[in-house]
Amino acid sequence: MSATKNPFQKITTNRHFIINCYVEMLSRIKEDDVIQLINSDSKDISNPKYSEMSIEKVIQSLSIYFQLMTLVEENAAMQYRRTMENQAHVADIRGSWAEAFKLWKDQGVDEAEMLKTISKATVIPVLTAHPTEAKRVTVIEIHRELYLLLSQRENKSLSKLEQNDIKEKIINLLERWWRTGEIYLEKPDIRDERANVVYYLSKVFPTVLEKSDQQLKESWIELGLNPNNIKNPDDFPKIKFGSWVGGDRDGHPFVTPEVTKETLLIHRKQALLLVKEQLMTLVRKLSVSAISNPVPFALTKAINEKLQALGELGEKAVQRNPYEPWRQFVSLMLLQLEHTISDNNADAKVHYRSSQYLAADLKLLRSVLIDNGLKGISEDLLFPVERAVSCFGFHLAKLDIRQNSAFHDKAISQILKANGEKDFDFQNWNEDKRVNYLNNILESHALITDITVSYGEEADNVLDCYRVVRSHINHYGADGIGSFIVSMTRNLSDLLVVYFLMRETQLLNTNIKVVPLLETIQDLHNGPIILEKFLGHFITKQRSALVSNKQEVMLGYSDSNKDGGTIASKWNLYKAEKELFEIGNKNNTDIYFFHGAGGTISRGGGKYHRFLESMPLNTVNNAIKITVQGETIAQLFGNPLTATYNLNALTSGVAKHAINSQVMASKVNYPLETMEFLAQKSFEHYRALIETPGFINFYGKATCIDVLEKSKIGSRPARRTGTRTLSDLRAIPWVFSWNLSRISLTGWYGLGAALKALKAERPEAFNELKKAINQWTFFKFLMIQTETNLILSNVEMMKLYAQLDDSSEERDLFMDKILTDYKNGFEMIETLFEASASLRREGQYDNLKWRDSKLKTLHKVHISYLKIWRNMPDDNSREKEKILTKLLSIINSLSSGLKNTG
Repeated sequence: MSATKNPFQKITTNRHFIINCYVEMLSRIKEDDVIQLINSDSKDISNPKYSEMSIEKVIQSLSIYFQLMTLVEENAAMQYRRTMENQAHVADIRGSWAEAFKLWKDQGVDEAEMLKTISKATVIPVLTAHPTEAKRVTVIEIHRELYLLLSQRENKSLSKLEQNDIKEKIINLLERWWRTGEIYLEKPDIRDERANVVYYLSKVFPTVLEKSDQQLKESWIELGLNPNNIKNPDDFPKIKFGSWVGGDRDGHPFVTPEVTKETLLIHRKQALLLVKEQLMTLVRKLSVSAISNPVPFALTKAINEKLQALGELGEKAVQRNPYEPWRQFVSLMLLQLEHTISDNNADAKVHYRSSQYLAADLKLLRSVLIDNGLKGISEDLLFPVERAVSCFGFHLAKLDIRQNSAFHDKAISQILKANGEKDFDFQNWNEDKRVNYLNNILESHALITDITVSYGEEADNVLDCYRVVRSHINHYGADGIGSFIVSMTRNLSDLLVVYFLMRETQLLNTNIKVVPLLETIQDLHNGPIILEKFLGHFITKQRSALVSNKQEVMLGYSDSNKDGGTIASKWNLYKAEKELFEIGNKNNTDIYFFHGAGGTISRGGGKYHRFLESMPLNTVNNAIKITVQGETIAQLFGNPLTATYNLNALTSGVAKHAINSQVMASKVNYPLETMEFLAQKSFEHYRALIETPGFINFYGKATCIDVLEKSKIGSRPARRTGTRTLSDLRAIPWVFSWNLSRISLTGWYGLGAALKALKAERPEAFNELKKAINQWTFFKFLMIQTETNLILSNVEMMKLYAQLDDSSEERDLFMDKILTDYKNGFEMIETLFEASASLRREGQYDNLKWRDSKLKTLHKVHISYLKIWRNMPDDNSREKEKILTKLLSIINSLSSGLKNTG
């Protein structure tokens, strides 16, 4: 069959290859019963005749099978991009720099404007740990090795012997994987999660940064732009990284001040070692001789100044490389860096006070190389070092400090009580009283806390955390400190509390930003009012120069989804971005958004370029900060080639949005009122479901939320306070649990009813929306994402999970509502696109086809063990723990099969 008739022929061939390797491995280790499962769609492993050990093996075998399918799909996407590049269609690769450059040329944008836009583009991926990622670092490493072998196999010049060798390596690697446990047998602590994040920051992203820069250069040249204009590292996108692991303490009692202190020091140590490695590579390769090249005066002067400061050690360093002043200079830089690593603060000239001083030395080196006609050497050897220092500095990643507003309220109450205030119940004061009190305190000069006094658990925790930050800044500067984020920001006083706490710990005079996190639908509505008051506050105005007249606002995708459903959530986020940005303009403040997006579509996940295209014009402001959560870290950045593509999609997407906002500003006329109607109807329908009496009971029975609460997947509790209410449940396990039951209502419920109501009540508006679907990127992206969730849902499995609710009346009530909206959602989206999903989404259906029968088998096992576990008495704790371990293994396997589950 030709490639035209079967576009999936290549990926099908690769799937068969990896399955054959897997079966060969299983055959060698005598796992014949497992082979039957892999080769058959009909094997029912829930059959009692299978032993307990066989069940464990089968769960593991399916988990590996699903992950192999994902690796093949990832490799196919990468090979497709390579084919496009080789066939001179590089500009057709969605999310690439080449696509951006071609678009700009077609729009008549000149090179100067392009370069200006590229240099302004700033992206800050923030790595977080959340309870949907269960893969151990060992397994992630095996994934990377497998991916590289699959990539090598694509080389058409390989001999048959070389191909066989690769196959043999894959089989051996699969055996190693088989013999490696899949999930943590003990609940991972914060240090495990931190080690995982630090691994990506220090071992993966430096390579990805270099590859990303190289692709930008190559794309620039490929599109016929002037190669001499894309040489200076200062003209490239500003790429920084952030982390929440060790700083995010919202509902996470294990993130103590001591953990935060450790984390900041580990980040610094790893960054310094990374820079040292870069300089050591540079000193090895920079073999420019003074005999054949004139030595610039500026270089000689710089060497002498360093020698004067470094003394005998400096003299020994330069003597190792006579007649090589360029190399001598870098050797002296390395010596200074060694003093910095050893934390020798005795003399500022002996060590680097900050990475900016080292960056200045690199800039001087670049200047003298270029002045001597050694531009090529500068570009080849020096450019990547400058970029690494610019990106990672001496801090590796900025550590955000996040805490819930309610926690802060308790802290203030404890301080008030300890100070003898009669009315110390701060959390129950009205807003006016809170603001007036805080303003009076902030206007005074006397501190009201004492470092020697213990005020209570919450107060001591937050004050000690801030003191750790203050101490770190005193010693090393503020580069490693991110933002102070207030989750569940409901009022101005929630932010002023942080000002008060900063004042008590001498942090108000730093450049730390205080950031509201707007999470629920109501918070998004209130956000513009809160922001306007905050920007107008006298402390904010006093600190405006410290924060460069910039204000970060974090938007929560998870809680707004749990609060109002996916359609209302996305629309209210869209509106909030526009309104918040306008408030910033009004107050002469640059607003940039921190998107708290998760891995799933329900929580803001999706392709980076599409995500950025869907945002309102003029709201990205050349910068984006975005969370990369849990499972998404490995999926997006697990191997260098895929990671490079995704980083480029993020940076080019920011740059494209900036220029597109200029070009399209006067051309847009979107049906905003119609979208408002749709969101409101969807919200009402969703709320009617979750507020129906008995819903929480149905949810608890028809999903595995009770298992997730016992999960060993992440270190964070599934609930903020431990109470069993929907409002207290974290949004991540909320989404995770519905997806594992294949109901996935967090990703689509409410849309079917809303579109049906729109068509019936406002047919002209419905037709207007239909026309807009290919012009309005926000709406098209929303419909495609929602449809994806509908495709991933499965009616047969929904009904099986619903049977876990033994009340037929309750079960039938909720399943009737769910199935009706499921059917309506599919039909209405197909009406909008004027084509069925199966015709438009062939790739999605093909990927699912290779998983579906095995997923169904595993779902049945999951349901079987849920019944066993729930029926066991609590006093049989040892046996119940064994079943729980199996359930967690099943959940991990299902996650692999469904991919973005949480």
